[in-house]
Amino acid sequence: MDYAIIKLGGKQYRVREGEYIVVDRVKFDEGATFKPDVLLGDSGVTVTATVLEHGRGPKIRIGKYKKRTGYRKHNGYRSRLTQIEIESIGAGARKAAAAAKPKAETTPKAETTLKAEPKPKAEAPAAAPAAVPARTAHPPKGYEDMTVAEIAAEAPDWRRPNLEAALEYERANAKRKGAIAALEAALADKESH
Repeated sequence: MDYAIIKLGGKQYRVREGEYIVVDRVKFDEGATFKPDVLLGDSGVTVTATVLEHGRGPKIRIGKYKKRTGYRKHNGYRSRLTQIEIESIGAGARKAAAAAKPKAETTPKAETTLKAEPKPKAEAPAAAPAAVPARTAHPPKGYEDMTVAEIAAEAPDWRRPNLEAALEYERANAKRKGAIAALEAALADKESH
């Protein structure tokens, strides 16, 4: 495995070697090395992390208001955070190999997470048009969150495949009578034209 899942401060993080992550404040001083709890990884795997810096997150403003009573209350909150670097994942042999490998010159404070390099796309041979699978119809975007009134108002403007897919979804999942009636009426209107 080239990654592990660790637990810090009651939260779980998926980490890789050499990665920088921002977590809730840990009790170790800056520059200290520690071993967080490993939840997922090969048996006997250990993760070693180094504390880079302690800081605070962005300010979150909280306001409460009740109309016609004059009640107003404002509060703010800044979370206490720590930036850590994952030094190694694995047993002692892997640590020795990582220590022997020279590190690239980077400024860890500027990076919060490492981004994977994009993989080069292999050139695919040109496929015949017959090999392209047929497109399947889906309900319109955001359909699951729509109310029955919104469906009834917007259904006449949808294309027939979208109406059929929405009706199939409605019968299989939601079973809202008003939505089913609106979709069936819109389909009947499409058939009559």
